Amino acid sequence: MPNAQDRIRDTVAAHDVVLFMKGVPQQPQCGFSSMVVRILDHLGVAYHDVNVLADEDVRQGVKDYANWPTIPQLYVKGEFIGGCDIVREMFQTGELKALFEEKGVALA
Repeated sequence: MPNAQDRIRDTVAAHDVVLFMKGVPQQPQCGFSSMVVRILDHLGVAYHDVNVLADEDVRQGVKDYANWPTIPQLYVKGEFIGGCDIVREMFQTGELKALFEEKGVALA
């Protein structure tokens, strides 16, 4: 069985947009994850979610993978974008929508 780093790398490579979060989009388990879900849903972005609460290895592994201490974490086309504060700020300035368009990610 692949280790957590391999699984994270494979997941990020396999999907245009990946959100590592606490809970699932229909029931986020923290306010920060909820905020990022609402932003992505508002923009109409299709994304793959990973519930880090379901796997302790992934929960710690994603922090190590990005060298970023908090969850949620957003990846677009394999690139780590940031956590809730960065995503929210990019959304408010229009940078997030522009990033999705630049990377060829479809928006609703």
